[in-house]
Amino acid sequence: MASQTHGCNLRALLVEDIKVNCMILLAMLRKFHVETTVVHNGKEAVELFLEGETFDIVLSDNLMPMITGPEAISKIRAMGVTDVMIVGVSVDSNSMEAFMAAGADMCLPKPMTIEILENLLQEIMSKKTRSSFTA
Repeated sequence: MASQTHGCNLRALLVEDIKVNCMILLAMLRKFHVETTVVHNGKEAVELFLEGETFDIVLSDNLMPMITGPEAISKIRAMGVTDVMIVGVSVDSNSMEAFMAAGADMCLPKPMTIEILENLLQEIMSKKTRSSFTA
């Protein structure tokens, strides 16, 4: 598979409390050389944004301890963070509405395929490239 995302200098935040799911998504992100920060609940994700961390994409699980994915997304968007793609990822198809209402850009089912992730990363790279030409 030829990829335009290798060496892409993207930063991702992976918000996932289940270790095996985390390991799978992390391996997929590493395949595309994405610098990835991992946290295990929504509270930790919100804290990173409060500390000024920036990311190109956030992949968030739904049901987690302390703060759920949609709750974290709502808090992050309330901070005025609009320049990051936030993707809700869940096995529960009913969670799509909660993610979208919270401010997610999209919601994808688990398990996420490498092809879907590659398309997301290419979309983000295209936006970054366009914005760097207009800056």
